[in-house]
Amino acid sequence: MTSFLLSLTIWIPILGAFAVFATGNDRKLARMMALAVALIGFAVTLPLYLGFDVSQAGMQFVEQRAWIPRFNIDYFLGVDGISMLFILLNSFITIIVVIAGWEVIEDKVAQYMGAFLIMSGLMNGIFCALDAVLFYVFFEASLIPMYIIIGVWGGPNRVYAAFKFFLYTLLGSLLMLIALIYLFLASGGSFNLLDWHQLKLELAPQILLFIAFLVAFAVKVPMWPVHTWLPDAHVEAPTGGSVVLAAIMLKLGAYGFLRFSLPIAPDASHTLAPMMIALSLIAVIYIGFVALVQADMKKLIAYSSISHMGFVTLGFFIFNQLGVEGALVQMISHGFVSAAMFLCVGVMYDRMHSRQIADYGGVVNNMPKFAGFFVLFAMANSGLPATSGFVGEFMVALGAIKFNFWIGFLAATTLVLGAAYTLWMIKRVVYGVVANPHVAELTDINGREFVVLGLLALCVLAMGVYPYPFTDVMHASVDNLLKHVAVSKL
Repeated sequence: MTSFLLSLTIWIPILGAFAVFATGNDRKLARMMALAVALIGFAVTLPLYLGFDVSQAGMQFVEQRAWIPRFNIDYFLGVDGISMLFILLNSFITIIVVIAGWEVIEDKVAQYMGAFLIMSGLMNGIFCALDAVLFYVFFEASLIPMYIIIGVWGGPNRVYAAFKFFLYTLLGSLLMLIALIYLFLASGGSFNLLDWHQLKLELAPQILLFIAFLVAFAVKVPMWPVHTWLPDAHVEAPTGGSVVLAAIMLKLGAYGFLRFSLPIAPDASHTLAPMMIALSLIAVIYIGFVALVQADMKKLIAYSSISHMGFVTLGFFIFNQLGVEGALVQMISHGFVSAAMFLCVGVMYDRMHSRQIADYGGVVNNMPKFAGFFVLFAMANSGLPATSGFVGEFMVALGAIKFNFWIGFLAATTLVLGAAYTLWMIKRVVYGVVANPHVAELTDINGREFVVLGLLALCVLAMGVYPYPFTDVMHASVDNLLKHVAVSKL
């Protein structure tokens, strides 16, 4: 059973999606089938965590079979402490998205649910692929369902946003393909990532490889200045699309740095670290100020995501345990918090069909349960202690101060900016007197919405109060990665 676990996490959602498609126009059956597939998909990920040996730094639950023998391309899967938690997060968020779209989506329900299930399986494949071609196939294929979700179920400018999303991410990946071919030749005809990690390349080709990977992964994160596609995609995407985009898809680029850039080009990583730190700080500070002036709640949260992901890339390139582990914790936390924030905006949009902050005010008077959840998630987004948002940012800040005091000081400004733009939005939307007749007619969250927000609230609080189960899993793998990068340092 164990030897097939990773395959199950990939193919159960994908094959289950075709079962959902087969339900045709029966919307109730499509929803029930999608929920069953999402629950089974999450259930098969649990043995990964329960059976994971935290003392081992290497790959576990490994599967390897010949796929295209002529080019030494294998169906090669495995997880370590860096990748395993993202599979759990992805499968959990898939359940949330299915439940969140239960009543909201009434057109092409089977296709909507099926697209998310396919995307869930493809992204699990990205997190456990150890063959470069397999990784690239999953990496590019995951664009297709998100492109369709934005283009079919999105807002008025959905076609523009979908094309912009697709073109940015596809063009960014072309240089990565060239890098993969170079590494195939340099390694003597292997696409095995673990073999590539052992290559001893000169600094010049390492820098070129690093830049090729940077272009692909920076767009996915997204890093400044290739971030402009994200606010458009978020604003036009349906709520479920925004949830998956923020909670999972933004993590693919950051994950790529840890799986490709640092271990394959360690000397280049050290050489170009000042540039990466500078770009990360720009994202943290400048984008934080951009978020302050947003009038659209979705855009504000989108820019907030860019700022928080700047903290992640900063943590990677200060090359210490606190920084890298803090960045990984921040990625998991951001998955919970950003998903919850977009769901909260979706709850209000379903009732008033507006995302403009100015159209709200005094929501707490008519929606007290909802307001409680929204404020909790806003506090987590601001980095309040005892929420998940605090843990990762605090660890990265400590790691950055250990690396360089002034870099840590500048990075810590995100805590101030995060509180400023998030609480400014909450003040105008949730508190005060009822702003207009439309707000006065709002009804509080129903049972389905309460379950969705409640599950995420439990995750945010549990991770904030007791983060050890998350950090313990990643410790050995992060330590091993840092030793590998340090040994290779020029």
